[in-house]
Amino acid sequence: MRKFLLLFFGLALGFNSYAQSLSSIKGRILESETQTSINEVKASLQGTTFSVFSDAEGAFVLENIPNGEYVLQLSKVGYENLYLPVSVQDKAVDLGDITLYTDLNTKLDNSVITLSEEELTDDEAGGADNIAGLLQSSSDAYQQAVAFNFSSVFFQERGYDSSFGQVLFNGIPMNKYNNGRPQWSEWGGLNDMMRNEEFVSGLQPSDKTFGGVLGSSNYITRASQYRKGGQVAYAAANSNYDGRVMATYNTGVLNNGWAFSLSASRRYAQEGYSEGSAYNANAGFIAIEKVIGNHSLNLTAFYTPNRHGKNSPNTQEVFDLGGETYNAYWGWQEGEKRNSRVKEIKEPTFFLSHNWEINEKSTLSTNLMYQYGTIGDSRLGYDTSNNPDPTYYKKLPSYYVTPGYENYQTAVDYTYKFLNDDPDSQILWDDLYQANYTVNGDAAYYLYEDVVDDETMAGSIIFNSQLKDNIKLDASVLYKNTRSENYANMIDLLGAQYQIDADKFESEGSDLGQNDLNNPNRQVVEGDKFLYNYRIDATQVEGFAQMQFSYQFIDFYTSLTMGQTSYQREGLFNNGKYSNNSFGKGEKQDFLTYGFKGGATYKLSGRHLLNINGGYMEKAPTVNASYANSRVSNELVPNLSTTKITTGDISYIYRSPGIKARLTGYYTTFRDLTKVGFYFVEGLNVANSNAEVDEDADFLTTALSGIDYKNYGGEFGIEIQATPTVSFTGAASIGEYLYDSNPEMFLTLTDNSYEDTYINVSQGASYLKNYKQSGTPQRGYSVGMTYRDPKFWWVGANANLLTHSYISLSEFRRTDNFFLDPFDGQPINDLSQEEVDAILAQEKLEDVFVVNLVGGKSWKIKDNYVGFFASVNNLLGESFHSGGFEQARKANYTELQEDQALETPLFGNKYWYGRGTSYYINLYFRF
Repeated sequence: MRKFLLLFFGLALGFNSYAQSLSSIKGRILESETQTSINEVKASLQGTTFSVFSDAEGAFVLENIPNGEYVLQLSKVGYENLYLPVSVQDKAVDLGDITLYTDLNTKLDNSVITLSEEELTDDEAGGADNIAGLLQSSSDAYQQAVAFNFSSVFFQERGYDSSFGQVLFNGIPMNKYNNGRPQWSEWGGLNDMMRNEEFVSGLQPSDKTFGGVLGSSNYITRASQYRKGGQVAYAAANSNYDGRVMATYNTGVLNNGWAFSLSASRRYAQEGYSEGSAYNANAGFIAIEKVIGNHSLNLTAFYTPNRHGKNSPNTQEVFDLGGETYNAYWGWQEGEKRNSRVKEIKEPTFFLSHNWEINEKSTLSTNLMYQYGTIGDSRLGYDTSNNPDPTYYKKLPSYYVTPGYENYQTAVDYTYKFLNDDPDSQILWDDLYQANYTVNGDAAYYLYEDVVDDETMAGSIIFNSQLKDNIKLDASVLYKNTRSENYANMIDLLGAQYQIDADKFESEGSDLGQNDLNNPNRQVVEGDKFLYNYRIDATQVEGFAQMQFSYQFIDFYTSLTMGQTSYQREGLFNNGKYSNNSFGKGEKQDFLTYGFKGGATYKLSGRHLLNINGGYMEKAPTVNASYANSRVSNELVPNLSTTKITTGDISYIYRSPGIKARLTGYYTTFRDLTKVGFYFVEGLNVANSNAEVDEDADFLTTALSGIDYKNYGGEFGIEIQATPTVSFTGAASIGEYLYDSNPEMFLTLTDNSYEDTYINVSQGASYLKNYKQSGTPQRGYSVGMTYRDPKFWWVGANANLLTHSYISLSEFRRTDNFFLDPFDGQPINDLSQEEVDAILAQEKLEDVFVVNLVGGKSWKIKDNYVGFFASVNNLLGESFHSGGFEQARKANYTELQEDQALETPLFGNKYWYGRGTSYYINLYFRF
């Protein structure tokens, strides 16, 4: 593949043009409702590099067009894309006035199409992030289905994690170094300001960045680019929040060359869809631009502080007792619901951009970004064997009907508490305070938060030039640096005077229990940093170059990127268990990254296109996947290297005024990924050590090295404009996403059961090959219909079936440790392959069928508009698991078999649950 692509690029760069007859295409673009001109509409010929933007009068002219059959695409965020067949034959083509309709999908606020922000950003959800935000601006029928219809079931396009796509603002990537994913909440509530989006799917060429296998989205925040006028809106919902108010105003470019844009919003809920999940978010945005001739200078600032309670994953037993809205993270305190797991994000962001139109064919954009602030995730800590979690296995009815622990009256009592929403079925905050009052000042229970305190500076220079009528050059350079301090912050001592910063489960007086040997037995008070404290310095330097060529029957592009990403950890605490490599700076890690891709579109005719793309890229591992346990040690994951991605796809595309369709096949491999996990396990045997098998639960860190994936399948999307008012859509995705290797597992732990600390001890292979990847349905089907009335009301419905979704595996359960006797550590010899396959079978979740409705209406009042739109998701109230994971506690065959043989396993799989019927209603006034 790599040799083929290099040869392809070399041929492309040496490809010579030939003489052609040249003509032009022109027209004027009007808005359907107002019949006023629309500026900044992109007019482009499908599969070519020919494109221009409409001027203030809505006019556009495409010049120097060779003879041939084309499809003209007119696109602007907020409007439906329009495709017009055009025949150029030695003379200019005048299309006259062309009408664009408002895009119904842009009226669907982000909250309608995405999961809760907790699920988008929380690693505890097993990577259950969502790529809907990357696809919202796509006009492709299939990608619209992914973004708006499939998102409630964690669907990931082609099975790709969102870390394999890029989100940029003004040409600067916003993906975080810790997990590679965009932090969507950083611009949550700024929907009106996110309209100017340049979306590129997959390997298709972007003029700003090389991108990833998932593609890229670049948000432009220039004040001059927003539609002149204002809007106020109010929304009501029963999902993440109950209500939202929003106001936006854009001046457009004033006579003196200044332009201003302002937006503010508030989203709130005393309780979201799940119990105890309060939501409180504000957002503010300002952009100021000065246009001076062919130069402009734009300053953008936004701040979106938000705070929301999280939702717990639950076993099937807890779901049966408490229902799908049950949440184990909250409890009553002084008549109020208090959630112990709260996510709070406070990261103001600033951009300064200089845009220079060098001439009619060349532009240069220089962008600077500065961001600082914190992301905090709170949780309860405890230095006692009494776990405060109300769903701890010893607090559930199943425990008291387990042989050896029978107490049927206690089982009945716990059942009654859950079924009757008794306060005892939640966190007992009063009991935690009471327990702290009975000790001598030192907290037995406390509330703290894991804090990521980032400061990021970045700059990019982007150059675009139409070298010839059929040749375009794109190039950019990027520098980005993040200095991140990570620590635990004491929020509330729950009535205690202090907390000793040491592990109480270690022997008293042992250095192994000290969280910071430089300050042993420190008394921690509220607001102090404790448990762990370290810095990560991450730096990225990257360059990108791209050539696009357009000819009468074929267009093609070649792209190259090269860069370096560096990480360095500095421990600010000296952890007693890892004192040899905990405090101070660790070795700097440098990763050389590069990539190349190419593609071609063969124009069978103006309506029939054949598109092929291929690429190879190497990507730096994330910070979280680079260190064996970054909180306490500089120790790296063994065999750490870049992730190697090889991918290709081929598409047949049909475009006509009445039908738009695409059929795609793809194949992608990912090589040398790493992953770090944290578990409580029973029956652990430490390989290559003198430690005895431990029958008690031990907390350990695992690192997987050499994870390979392969993802392949097909996609189909079609949109049919049956009549001027009725359209139909259909979409289908059939994929196969598999583990493609047996990665090596390394174990790190220290426990009072052992005399030594074990760091990166190889446990051999984790036998994962041919298991299914989790986190997404691997099949999806959608059909829909929309009616748009000439009197400006519309209604739509779609039905969706999502299948072949699997829960996340316990990798440790699939090592040789699983086959060791829990009492003597010797191999279990009488196991058959059928028994092993049965007990290690990966659970497939149930198929999900979801019906959604959406509609709206607008009225014109003089030059203003009043309107509403509404949606109902999961109309039939389908109850379903949206994701889940295996609990790793039972680490060997004997103990797992005993647990699964119970009528209700004590350590069964945990699940997240999809929402039942939910609604969203938005009222707006536009002026």
